Amino acid sequence: MKTKEYVAELKNKTVDELNNELVEAKKELFNLRFQNATNQLSNTARISLVRKNIARIQTVITQKQKAL
Repeated sequence: MKTKEYVAELKNKTVDELNNELVEAKKELFNLRFQNATNQLSNTARISLVRKNIARIQTVITQKQKAL
């Protein structure tokens, strides 16, 4: 999914949905780090992608909270 599409999708979600997605992304990041540490991860670029997605989610949450 393209970045702009992903951000637009995030902006259409509620804060609760964003928080749930944030938790899922953090779990995925943990699993990726664990796989990397045990040399089972083949696509290491996925770690940075998930980290950026976490930052995007947190940014949209902050924007929504400031808008209230």
